[in-house]
Amino acid sequence: MRAEAVKSSETFIDPIEKHFYDIIHLIGEDPEREGLKETPKRIAKMYREIFSGLDEDPAEVLGKTFPAEGANDIVIVQDIPFYSVCEHHFVPFFGKAHIGYIPNGRIVGLSKFARLVEILARRPQVQERITNQIVDALEQVIQPVGAIAVIEAEHMCMSMRGVKKPGSKTRTIARRGIFAKDNGVQEERFFRLLEKE
Repeated sequence: MRAEAVKSSETFIDPIEKHFYDIIHLIGEDPEREGLKETPKRIAKMYREIFSGLDEDPAEVLGKTFPAEGANDIVIVQDIPFYSVCEHHFVPFFGKAHIGYIPNGRIVGLSKFARLVEILARRPQVQERITNQIVDALEQVIQPVGAIAVIEAEHMCMSMRGVKKPGSKTRTIARRGIFAKDNGVQEERFFRLLEKE
């Protein structure tokens, strides 16, 4: 049986730091070793950053809407990079998001799509949920004719553990409105437009 970790809770400013100190000890390493001494503090700081999306409302992030000014065809923002953490193993998954919508009188600033993906990714997540949350936020804020989101990502829980298949990708799709109702016509058009660069 391993000895108890050396430091007490009072030694740490952030409770996350204390818990990672204990984890380092429990896996059989010495948390007082020079290379690991500051690791619990670094991990606590990193966790506060990579999970900062928990404190933000996706609808608020989309912010102010604007008159569509005659825009009534599909708007696509593609190749939005993101990094998230899988809630099942707390290891990263990362990739790109592609979002499309057809305005219904209102639009949002294009940079808001990247911000939306970022705050949804900065939470313990599963890829299926984040994909649905993107279109749900668009539905809530601008009530488009239709919205679609596609996420392609590599999951480190598949790459570095378990089946150990690096490079494998997962694709998830969420559709609302016309993208879900017109026998795939608009969805097919969305994918064709994504391929044109």
